[in-house]
Amino acid sequence: MTVLDQIAARIAGGCPITPADRRAAVEAIIDTLACIVAGRDDDATRAVIAAKPATGGPCDSVAGATDAATAALINGVAGHALDFDDNFGPGMSHASAVMVPALIAVGQQTGVTGRQLVDAYLAGLEAQALVGQGVRPQHYTAGWHGTSTIAPIGTAAGAAMLIGADGVQAMSLAVSTACGPKGQFGTSAKPFHAGAAARNATEAALLARAGLRGRADILEGPQGFGELFGAGVPAIWDIVPDAPHVIGVEGLSPKLHPCCGSTHNAIDMLHDLRRDPGFAADDVAHITIAVALANYRNLAYPDPQTEMEARFSMQYCLARALHQDVLSLADFTPAAIFAPHIRADMAKVEMTLLPENEQAAALKAAHRMTVRLKDGRVAEAARSHARGTIRDPLTPDQRRAKFADCTGRPDLHDRLQDLDALPDLRLLGEVLRLQPA
Repeated sequence: MTVLDQIAARIAGGCPITPADRRAAVEAIIDTLACIVAGRDDDATRAVIAAKPATGGPCDSVAGATDAATAALINGVAGHALDFDDNFGPGMSHASAVMVPALIAVGQQTGVTGRQLVDAYLAGLEAQALVGQGVRPQHYTAGWHGTSTIAPIGTAAGAAMLIGADGVQAMSLAVSTACGPKGQFGTSAKPFHAGAAARNATEAALLARAGLRGRADILEGPQGFGELFGAGVPAIWDIVPDAPHVIGVEGLSPKLHPCCGSTHNAIDMLHDLRRDPGFAADDVAHITIAVALANYRNLAYPDPQTEMEARFSMQYCLARALHQDVLSLADFTPAAIFAPHIRADMAKVEMTLLPENEQAAALKAAHRMTVRLKDGRVAEAARSHARGTIRDPLTPDQRRAKFADCTGRPDLHDRLQDLDALPDLRLLGEVLRLQPA
């Protein structure tokens, strides 16, 4: 069997799924819907809508009713526009910002239940993890954005499940769309990566159903995904047919702060240190934060000039974190990023690279922080996983507060809790059609 055959067999019924797994999938879908609504008026979303306006059709988008591919594109860009959507380590991707728009689009076109949507989400997430397994972590460190390379392949498997297409062929076709350099971080091309990936996955599933064909061994074969995207390291897939689902083992990482995930360990460490040993922003003389190479490369804006650049600035995010416990959408506006007290505190932040031996010793090396205070005290911390990960999950109150921050409609958060039992996707369409307050 080829690797794609093994992935298809596993997600077709060889992967045990627990009630907790289903609950986690529902929470991820709800979180992503909130991010889509929050990003509807971002410049990136507006640009895509201007170029690809909704023209009527069976699928809902934040721009109106349209066809499946366009809905997936628009909602994917909106979902990733504010960098508030979840991270997924095994896929090196923003998994849900690609999957949720694509699966809702094909689901609305076909007519599916909430349970079928959750099934497809779990299938797509597992497929993303298995595709990523062969090239993790070197693919991401080399500069490929897994959201636009790995995520569309796994998402195509979930979309194929919803419309009755051949999953192997849908994934194979999606491999031919894989592209996206991390050099675009800090620009509106980054959310376009998610939207294009959602559109590509949607079209790959539809084209596979129509009879378009690719190679089943395109992951491991000559001139295939592993050889081309493995950064010179041999790609190895070792798929265990009856292993637990990835959502219950490694999990997703919904975000507490609307900025690049590479800043989150540092933000959380600084919040912990502010409480114990305890200090205020004015007490700080200097902060040094050591991060892994991939994270260092992601954060390319020490002096951000736009709100998008600020999301990829360690200096800005830590300056904000000196003054507040949670970063919010309001912290990423033109006025906020040029606040004089924040600019002054940005000068205190120095980002460095972790030693190579520490990075080589772990798949996800712990970031280290040293805070030097004006009175001579030194506070230190290390953290390998941010809040929101499976090791330190968000609380129900934090999830609800985030949904309210994004949509202004906490009542919809409560109604969506029964997503797995919905007879159709009309409620999800209602969320996507929300108008600005």
